[in-house]
Amino acid sequence: LGETAEAQSLHADVNEMQHMLEDYLAFTKGDGGEEARPTDVRELLEEVQAEAEIYGTAVELKMRKRSMNLIVPLKRNAFKRAITNLVTNALRYGERIIIRAATEGPWLRIEVDDDGPGIPVNERDNVFKPFYRIDHARNQDKSNTGLGLAIARDIAKSHGGDITLGESSIGGLRAIISVPL
Repeated sequence: LGETAEAQSLHADVNEMQHMLEDYLAFTKGDGGEEARPTDVRELLEEVQAEAEIYGTAVELKMRKRSMNLIVPLKRNAFKRAITNLVTNALRYGERIIIRAATEGPWLRIEVDDDGPGIPVNERDNVFKPFYRIDHARNQDKSNTGLGLAIARDIAKSHGGDITLGESSIGGLRAIISVPL
């Protein structure tokens, strides 16, 4: 077809379908039977930060001093995917992203804040349902399959934790993933 508008449109459709299939396969596989291994949390979050910044948005990483050299038993690839999904959502809707990590008692708590439009309180439980998409400003991106938060929550639960949503200190959404140490 050459470099025609039709060819570009088809290429975009194929990329969107590939993204949707990858998300669906990740959702159905769960954590894929990965074993938990001692994981350097700072190193993992720095990888997520570097990968996110490829898209041109600076991502700030803040770790409490006592959490700087934190090693936690995690299913590393799955947990990285969960954090990446939260950061990707933040990048879609916000211009400023902050990742915070700290320990609170027997828990590792990672917060991803954005300055986007947020999610209404009455929709916060719904967005964890597979394929659910909100019908407002957070839903303008056609490549959003509605699986990112469902996958992230599934991964958090496989670690004995969960994800909650709240108000960000910078004006948008705060996604909090908590897992036991």
